[in-house]
Amino acid sequence: MRPPKARTWSRRGCTPVITVTGKGSGRVSIAGLLCLRAGHRTRLIYRMLLYRGRRGEKGFREADHARLLDAAHQRLGGPIVLVWDNLTAHRDASMRRLIESRSWPAVFYLPSYAPELNPAENVWSHLKRSLGNLAPATLDQLAALIRTRLRRMQYRSSLLDAFIAHTGLTVTGAHHEP
Repeated sequence: MRPPKARTWSRRGCTPVITVTGKGSGRVSIAGLLCLRAGHRTRLIYRMLLYRGRRGEKGFREADHARLLDAAHQRLGGPIVLVWDNLTAHRDASMRRLIESRSWPAVFYLPSYAPELNPAENVWSHLKRSLGNLAPATLDQLAALIRTRLRRMQYRSSLLDAFIAHTGLTVTGAHHEP
């Protein structure tokens, strides 16, 4: 629940202070895909899970990733080429079985330790900067702020295109509509 630090303005001699209660535990986990489809705008598809510090709660599991991939497949209406980082959850045996059980995905992995090649990292960085100096009082308020920021990004395909362009990678065979 600690807010990311960011720069701000204030009157000279008055240090701005953002009060954070520090109570409660919880976490927001997000998994997302930047999706390109020939002749269509770039899309951001994501799923968010809230963890309230209860026993047995874990991060994104294979079933959560499967739901995200199935939603992307349904929205995009065709086969998917996944370009994934080397997150353990993307490479473990259960994820391989999940991918093999579906006929439509093809998976390629980015090199290890190359977050600069992953456009999703730019999404998360942009999201964190937009949340700078905000101090929600509850986990639900934080989740609502994150949803709002991500929805704004979803409607800005030029921003999503910039995240991809920032990696320096080129996409061949994809044509975008304005």
